[in-house]
Amino acid sequence: QLTMSLNSSTLLNEEKSQGPKRNSECLESVELQTPSSFQDNPLQQLQLASQEVLEKAKKSGRSKCPRCSSSRMFYCYTCFVPVETVPTKEIPTVKLPLKIDIIKHPNETDGKSTAVHAKLLAPDDVTIYKYPCIPEYEEKRHEIALVFPGPNSVSVKDIAFHLQKYSKKGVCDKDDDCSREPLLKQAKIETKEEEKNLNECILNNRSEVTKLKKIIFIDSTWNQTNKIITDERLQGLLQIELKTRKTCFWRHQKGKPDTYLSTIEAIYYFLVDYHQEILKENYKGQYDNLLFFFSFMYTLIKNAKCCAGKE
Repeated sequence: QLTMSLNSSTLLNEEKSQGPKRNSECLESVELQTPSSFQDNPLQQLQLASQEVLEKAKKSGRSKCPRCSSSRMFYCYTCFVPVETVPTKEIPTVKLPLKIDIIKHPNETDGKSTAVHAKLLAPDDVTIYKYPCIPEYEEKRHEIALVFPGPNSVSVKDIAFHLQKYSKKGVCDKDDDCSREPLLKQAKIETKEEEKNLNECILNNRSEVTKLKKIIFIDSTWNQTNKIITDERLQGLLQIELKTRKTCFWRHQKGKPDTYLSTIEAIYYFLVDYHQEILKENYKGQYDNLLFFFSFMYTLIKNAKCCAGKE
């Protein structure tokens, strides 16, 4: 669940080998096409805010970052803000059910990272750290998990069960009447009502103890992950793997399974699963706008490749 991401400033130059004229013809064709032109577009069912602002920005070309004045397309990947031709008020904001930390490899090219999409679209809930500058997680590992495939990784639906192991409090606080063990063999439970109250105490405390509050993602190429994942500050954290999703990423690395997602895909799919499996709520597109930039760029590149005869 790491990024092999995107350089938005060179987005429309993916087909350099076709030559300037070929690229120009393809881009003219792209102007006439829409996502619905491709029946196999797996992102076309998303409930997204209007992308008209991105269409306009694409036509006007690169623009200045309002903070550092660098020339960028759509957004500045170092300041995490839209460029001047993309008004912030026209960019959707997504509220997440938990906090997200993204740990970015120092050698990961800023302009290729889809991690910035999460920061742009969920600014209040996402923090990006450049390794080795990352937080200490030891004291709160009972409420934190790391999305990374591995031999001990668990599925999203099993998060609550496994987080119980990491609780420093156990099932109940020591001061609670329900903390004595074994719980079902306590000396005298005089009435059914007392037994019911006891069980509710256990369940309430367990629910509080196993509540996930933060999820961590690593942003790097797969070949760069070892240095980060073996960092002692990440040891002992519960690891989550997204085993059933397939990437749509256009820079997917050769030799890696298609279940290895870009960072923004991993974040999106994790939240969808979390919403359904942990929050037990129907998913109605609440996090779809996390793919606001990703889906737009996917469509542009898909169209360009089709035009160039590569698909």
